[in-house]
Amino acid sequence: MTAKARLAVDIGGTFTDLALEAGGERVTTKVLTTPRAPEEGVLTGIGQILTKAGIPASDLSIIIHGTTLATNAIIERKGAKTAMLVTEGFRDSIEMAYENRFEQYDIMMDRPPSLVPRHLRYGIRGRIAAGGREIEALDEAAIRTVCASLREEEVGAVAICFLHSYANSGHEERARDIIAEELPDISITLSSEVCPEIREYERWSTATANAYIQPVMASYLSRLVIALSQMGADCPFFMITSAGGLTDVDLARRFPIRLVESGPAGGAILAAHVASECAFDDIVSFDMGGTTAKICLIEDSQPHYSRSFEVARQYRFLKGSGLPIRIPVIDMVEIGAGGGSVARVDEMARIQIGPDSMGSEPGPASYDRGGDMATVTDGNVVLGRIDPDHFAGGTIPMNKAKAEAAIMAHVGDPLDLELFDAALGISEVVEENMANASRVHAVELGRDLKGRTMIAFGGAAPLHAARLAEKLGISRVVIPASAGVGSAVGFLLAPIAFEIAQSRYTSLDTRFDVAAINALRETLYEKAHAIVAPGAGDQPLVATWTADMRYAGQGHEITVDIPETPFDDAAAETLEALFIKAYVEKFGRSIPGLSVEVSGWSLRLATAMKPAEKAAFSTNPVLLAPQKTRQVADPLSNSMVEAGVYERAALTPDVVVDGPAIIVEDETTTVVTARYRAQVNSLGHIILERKDV
Repeated sequence: MTAKARLAVDIGGTFTDLALEAGGERVTTKVLTTPRAPEEGVLTGIGQILTKAGIPASDLSIIIHGTTLATNAIIERKGAKTAMLVTEGFRDSIEMAYENRFEQYDIMMDRPPSLVPRHLRYGIRGRIAAGGREIEALDEAAIRTVCASLREEEVGAVAICFLHSYANSGHEERARDIIAEELPDISITLSSEVCPEIREYERWSTATANAYIQPVMASYLSRLVIALSQMGADCPFFMITSAGGLTDVDLARRFPIRLVESGPAGGAILAAHVASECAFDDIVSFDMGGTTAKICLIEDSQPHYSRSFEVARQYRFLKGSGLPIRIPVIDMVEIGAGGGSVARVDEMARIQIGPDSMGSEPGPASYDRGGDMATVTDGNVVLGRIDPDHFAGGTIPMNKAKAEAAIMAHVGDPLDLELFDAALGISEVVEENMANASRVHAVELGRDLKGRTMIAFGGAAPLHAARLAEKLGISRVVIPASAGVGSAVGFLLAPIAFEIAQSRYTSLDTRFDVAAINALRETLYEKAHAIVAPGAGDQPLVATWTADMRYAGQGHEITVDIPETPFDDAAAETLEALFIKAYVEKFGRSIPGLSVEVSGWSLRLATAMKPAEKAAFSTNPVLLAPQKTRQVADPLSNSMVEAGVYERAALTPDVVVDGPAIIVEDETTTVVTARYRAQVNSLGHIILERKDV
């Protein structure tokens, strides 16, 4: 392998995945995540993959990193002790939220608790109007008094959240300067920097979440950067963002909230790239690891993007039961369904899976590391889908007897089921959970899953993809090359990018100020360019502009793509036509006679993506007989059947494999059910085609 390699590292809840590319070759590996000190697992994995590739750390030209550390800190409430400075009279807004009930008929419903307890929310006199005019001067003396309380409370981070700071950030910036002078070691987040947009609840929720995880992420990144330097990896280091772009470490330290969905974003990038390689148009990507499963819809080789999502949903994953985060993100649904997800029987004698996971410490019972709960992985071991002697390339020995005992203790005995039925029940329930999540996500986006191609990756997804496709009526499934470390591979495809938004109200009538809006857009471009350009080098940049638009009198907006070029005198008419077109596509009709207004503008500036290499398919493959077989569960016949076992590396494009079959590799195992036939294309992607369509 030649010098100057590119390395990607993805920390998941159970495994840390690594992918290294150099000289047209790819090397991958998986190691167990080390939750108490995540950098230890990263460094162990880097050492292993460098040894495997036969190169020193000094040959690395770039490192791209994604992590669940930010997400886990919020979910597990292991962030910094955080305080909040808020406009006087509004310290309870963060808890009042939307003033509605996300579950109307449950009188025992619990709201997600705020990251900042009430006694650490400090009201400060001073007021900015919605247009940006100062109504009341900032009470600087009160801020200095608050600093004394912050010191006494040993607060590690503070979020400064004043009304209408998106229009005028002067008060927040002055408060920051005072706190930095009084408490130089405290982490400070401004809501006007994290989320300069209207609607204070979402903006303040995002700001407090950023402050809450900032010390944790800053400490972790500092330790990792130092360790990499000591290892000899003196190369650019980038983090993957929730929107699928790359950002430098300094920006990641300032805005760690942008990293919350970084791992899943890499998977969506991979799926979009594979779709382009294979010339498949409508895609549902399925990413299943050790802790969660992620579903994303991709069309025209592009995933759906969103400006907001919720983290740490607490009430049956119901919308509204989590903390709203207003950042750019690839739109997907994520549920607690992974290989390590715990299986149990509830009070209504139903098998329940997750959302809690055994992770890597202690892991599923079959890992024989102290875990005694039944998990999805244990079920797959019992069902013959995972070979205990060759799991993770033989690096993690598995104990089948422990898996059997855990399943019987927590599922079989409580339901009076035989071992096979209990294990199959676990598998069927987790697959049905994922199918339901997929259907709901598609309905929310106004899409249909039938006729789509599924692209499945992650350590556990290839085990369940064919059966999930059967449930969803999908006839084609793609298992990409290096699927077991799919998100890490996606990192290597990610562009250097940054998205910036700014609330600025304007009506599309005779008062539309073309010059002022062009000036705002130029400012946004300059800010984004200053972040993207240093890492982009001579790569061309692509600017994608959107506007948040609505009819006058409506409470919420839709996002509309707008021209990249500066506005001219016909801009108002152009924007209105684009809005009406998007509104009709979303709601089926327009509303005549109402004026249109814009509440905000956003820009995504990114390096141009390289064209995907096109895959070739053999049109006359021959059936390949298996060299060996083993007993594997068949859900259709509710029994164990004989299935052929194939090494993925031995498959070539001129052969096909008939299900039921098992295709094994170091990072994952692909289950080909009896309804499917598998073939590898010229790029090494496995294509499963349904035989009875």
